[in-house]
Formats: sequence, structure tokens, C-alpha cells
Amino acid sequence: MSLLVKNVRLMDPAQGLDGPGALLVVEGAVAAIGADAERDALAVGAEVMDGGGAVLAPGFVDLHVHFREPGQTRKESIETGSRAAVAGGFTAVCAMANTKPVNDSVAITELMLTRAAKADLCRYFPIGTVSREMKGEELSDMGTLKAAGCVAFSDDGLPIMNASLMRRALEYTRWLEVPVVAHEEDQTLAGKGYMHEGAVSASLGCLGIPAAAEEAMVARDIILAEHTGGHLHLAHLSTKGSMRLVREAKARGLHVTCEVTPHHFALSDKELMKFDSDYKMNPPLRSEADIQAVLEALADGTVDAIATDHAPHGWDDKEVELPIAAFGVIGLETALPLTLELLVNRKVISLARAFDLLAAGPARVFHLDKQGLGSLKPGARADFVLFDPDAKVQVDRAFIQSRSFNTPFKGWSLPGKVLGTWVGGKRVWG
Repeated sequence: MSLLVKNVRLMDPAQGLDGPGALLVVEGAVAAIGADAERDALAVGAEVMDGGGAVLAPGFVDLHVHFREPGQTRKESIETGSRAAVAGGFTAVCAMANTKPVNDSVAITELMLTRAAKADLCRYFPIGTVSREMKGEELSDMGTLKAAGCVAFSDDGLPIMNASLMRRALEYTRWLEVPVVAHEEDQTLAGKGYMHEGAVSASLGCLGIPAAAEEAMVARDIILAEHTGGHLHLAHLSTKGSMRLVREAKARGLHVTCEVTPHHFALSDKELMKFDSDYKMNPPLRSEADIQAVLEALADGTVDAIATDHAPHGWDDKEVELPIAAFGVIGLETALPLTLELLVNRKVISLARAFDLLAAGPARVFHLDKQGLGSLKPGARADFVLFDPDAKVQVDRAFIQSRSFNTPFKGWSLPGKVLGTWVGGKRVWG
């Protein structure tokens, strides 16, 4: 029950830690780090593993995944999604509620937790619906759902168009001390659009979703967060205006947090000129100016977390005409490599900031740090990832562990090979 991982580069932004050392695990928790680890390992007779100079960091925490169970396991199950997670270095995931049936009851929450326990791979945290049946009409029984294990509430996949309902949700969850996670899209502006509204959509003759569809809802909900004092977490933001609004809200001391996805800092709407549905997601890929704004927000601290919005779909959902193809892409296995290649290696952010966005930051946002996640501090849960930041991976079917393969990064060669993932001191990958 004890393990010493030595000869590694320890990276833990929560402690300001970056340097050579070792990690000692005893009974599922971090017992010691640095010089103390090797000394204490002798006393407990720990198994010794040489990390070969690789980077050892806290396990990543994904605030936004869709594992499709119950209801659509042909696309993904909790077991296959969890395997994709640990393959990507994620030791904890927060699963959205838009399953079939949706997670608006204790029975569904308990089913999810039972299936996750059976898979026994990563930590699994359900997100409950804001509204019953995700109809946007009346609040779900949030207090009961939280008691059953839900860590946040969201109707992700659908916006909460009813401002009064959003207000009540923010008021109620303030008392519960959990966030409301908002998918920001004014449906009256988005209409039947299926890509970003701009020069590319105009040249292709495609229906567009304007940036204003996201920004108008972000502005409304920031006002409601200020009015109620509730915690508003903004999911998968994608536009320059949204970044500005969040930056201003934080400057005013509002309880507003946000996440961005790798595909929104990696790709622009120009990719849709290929008419390939693997580039179709919601919110859509935006303009180069929006990408630059997202990069600036990642660098200056406006963004709290990198989340994947892992959204598996089968070939029959994607291998159809672009207007009717399903929105969404997978992302658990490619998040670390894309972060290293596009953010760290291009000097947008430091490696320490990258791990704050992947581990410590998301753990803080959903209060999972109180459960010992997101850090290697002694006493924390021994959830960690060992990876080689220089070793290349090839994004192909063999690399992807998800049941689905709807990724826009097919064929990409990227740095950042996960050598092993541990949850509670147990090796679950590599």
C-alpha cells in the first residue's frame, strides 16, 4: 500500500513546486514529497519506482465531460469514458446531466456513481440539471441531488433562456455552495446556425451563430450573479466579448468563473471550409481574433480552467451533411498534448500555469480541492500523472481510448505522452 516514485520533476502549482524530487504514497494519500519522501520510504518499506526524469503532476480535473450513460452507450459509457480520461492524465471528471434520461433525480445520480465505482478508474462527479427534464421551466430538486453526490448544476446542451429561472437557481445554489454551470447561447440569435457567423460562413453560404448569441447571455447572467451573489461558472467560452465580460466581472469581485476548451484555442472557423463535421461543435469554432482573445485570457488569469467538453458521437451522427450533423468533439486524450504544443511550447503560458488550468484551478472552481484533489500536498489524495513532455503521440484510432473517434485532430503529431496515471495510489493507466 506504499509507493515511492523517485527521479521525477515534481510540478504542483498549488504549492509553487517545480523541481527534481520524489513522491511517497501511503494508503492512497500523499505522505511526503521531495527529500522527505525518500527518507520516509525506508521506514514504511515502500515499493520504489524510478520515474526516469519525467514530469509528475497532480491528476487533471475535467469540469465538463459527456459520458452518455445512461441512454446512449453506443457513443460512450462511463467505463469507456473513464478509460479515455485516465489515458489523458485526468483522474477526476465532472459529468454533464444531458443523458437519456437526464440526471434530474437521485436514481440517475446513484446509477452513475454505481457504474463509475464498477469501472474503478477515475473519480466521477455527477452534475445535476438546473431544471426538471431540462425543460427550462422549473428547478430540479437541487438540495436532494447535492446530497446524492452532484457537485454542480447545469442544463448544458441547452441554455437557460428563462432569466427568472436562472436567478432562482443562482439564489438556491448560493445556499448549497455549488456553482451553476451555464451554456451561454441566446437561441433567438443562434437560430438554426451551425458554424460561426462571419466572413467564412458568408463565403460558404452557411447559417451562422453570431458571437453576440454567447455574449448576450454571458452579460445577462453576470448581472444575475451580481444581483444574487451566486456562483456562476461559464462553460466553454469562445469569444472576445465573453473574455472581456468575465475579466470585468472578476475585477468587480463577482463570483464568476469560466473554462475554455482546447479546440477553441487550437482551431478557427476556417476549418469549416473542409465541410468536415468533426469541426462542428457548439459553441462553434470562432475567428482568429476570438482565438487571440482566448489566449490572452488564458495568460492573464481570466480563465480558471481548461475543460475538454468531451462529447462522443458515432459515425452515423457525424458522417452526414454538415447542417444536420451532431455538434461536439471528443477531447480527453488530446487535452494535455494540445496544451503543451499550443500554449506552453509557444510561450503563451508557463508549464506551471498549464497545470493550474488542468488541475488546481478546476479543483478550486468546483470545491474539489476540499476533497484533496488538484494538489500533491501531503495528506492530499494520491491522484497524479507521470508524463514525458517531449515524447510525441500520434492522434489515431489506437491512441484514442474513447468509444467514439470524432476528433478534429486526426493525424496530428503532438508532444506529451502520458506514461502512467494513478488514482488513490493505484495505477490505472500505463
